[in-house]
Amino acid sequence: MQPTKNKQSNYLMKNKLKAILYPVLTGTLGNALVFLRPKKARQLSENRITLVHKNKKNLSIPERLMRAALVKKLDKIQDYNTIADLNRNFWANKNATELFLETEDGFETDFLPNCTFIFELLKIELSNHPEEFNTLVEIGTGNGDVLNYLSSEFPHINRFVGIDLSQDQIELNNKKFSNNKKLEFVASDALDWVKKHGQRNTIFVTSRGVLEYFIEPRLQELFNNINQLGKTIFVAIEPNGADHNFETNPNSQLYGHEPSFSHNYPGLFKNAGFDIWHFSQKVWFNASDMQTFVGAKN
Repeated sequence: MQPTKNKQSNYLMKNKLKAILYPVLTGTLGNALVFLRPKKARQLSENRITLVHKNKKNLSIPERLMRAALVKKLDKIQDYNTIADLNRNFWANKNATELFLETEDGFETDFLPNCTFIFELLKIELSNHPEEFNTLVEIGTGNGDVLNYLSSEFPHINRFVGIDLSQDQIELNNKKFSNNKKLEFVASDALDWVKKHGQRNTIFVTSRGVLEYFIEPRLQELFNNINQLGKTIFVAIEPNGADHNFETNPNSQLYGHEPSFSHNYPGLFKNAGFDIWHFSQKVWFNASDMQTFVGAKN
């Protein structure tokens, strides 16, 4: 366990240094480089969502500073449908595969230390449940590491399905986890998959930023359709804006630079007919972000 602890410590230290130095560097050097290199600035900012998620391993230090300065200058988008379309297009193309590769250390530095507690709570919830759940579906499975982990944590479940928009990533996952016969990976839209293949006695999971890319009516439709399957459990680990008060603003609001959506997850689950068996939040990365943990059942 020591290597994991060291990685987590290094990760936290790097984030603290970034929080201190980045505003200074991007506010001075970044803006200066954007002014001095307009052609490169145009290349970096050709696509808004790609700019926000740019694979920084492929960028030089000057390009990283320029990227950060350009992200801060992005105009706000108010058309929710446009935002949803831009995000969907990004996650379905090869840029998403690059991002999954760049952020793969997040499984050890973020998911394992900060998120696994909710699956311990899920084990307790299942032990008190009279019905046996035989399938676990991860929506937005990304590189598949979380689904693979869950297959070892819940040995009584026979089938683990990972859904993702990226066909390229699904092909990589099928090769990477070919020895784990419990896993299957499918390139599909989540709502379409649920309508065609969803069944009762299924646990649905999202991990660290999936549902934030759904426009609110479509997310509500997804929850409604899952509830109609019969007995289901949902574990959602999703970001929220720290300024999003669900009581004073029960509706979804814009979040982040992309932007994506900060949803009122407890409210949307309840609207679909679910009961909430767990709700908690943690500060995530910085004071403007919250990681929200929701357990819902019907």
